[in-house]
Amino acid sequence: MVSTRESREGQAATAGEQAASSGLIVVIGPPGAGKSTVGQLLAQRLDVAFVDTDVIIERTEGRTIPEIFVDSGEEAFRAVERQAVTDALTGAVAELSPGQPAVISLGGGAILADQTQAALGQGHTVIFLDVALRDAARRAGFDQGRPLLALNPRGQWLALMQHRRPIYESLATHIVDTGGRTAQEVVDAIVVTLNEAAVEGDASGERSGSASENSGEDRS
Repeated sequence: MVSTRESREGQAATAGEQAASSGLIVVIGPPGAGKSTVGQLLAQRLDVAFVDTDVIIERTEGRTIPEIFVDSGEEAFRAVERQAVTDALTGAVAELSPGQPAVISLGGGAILADQTQAALGQGHTVIFLDVALRDAARRAGFDQGRPLLALNPRGQWLALMQHRRPIYESLATHIVDTGGRTAQEVVDAIVVTLNEAAVEGDASGERSGSASENSGEDRS
């Protein structure tokens, strides 16, 4: 009998091969979705590098994200964030080299930039971690250093999601519901999703190849 651990390792190996062939897995979602935690655990499971663009921003600026918002404003923060995302996607950060497979976690509002939306559309695997308000509030603790949720955090979160959800969904190659799941369970769901996508891709390639062969036979 195959143990749960062995099954997970086998699934992770398959998903890891898929990640290596496709390059980057990018994790997006609103505050409280668990992007950093899930992203790091997913990278460990797949044995690839992990990059958190919020960490890059704070390292580059030498100050926390709340400090950047207070001292320089949201517009200045978004400019720094756009560059951090670009650097992460191109491997121009300390954690990566160009072309190295990785899991990259983006800040919740990073997807608002046209530049980032265009970059994510360049063949990357994009995982949208969907989450309901109740779970987001429980995980994030809305009073803990989140500038855009400083006043009336629940109302502001709902407003953010109403605006951002269509963008998250349009960019996502896969949507994973995190409701009622631990971070490990979310990672399990992502690995299964990646494996299913890989199988479907292989089947599609085989059908395409078969159709091409039949077409060639017909012409002859």
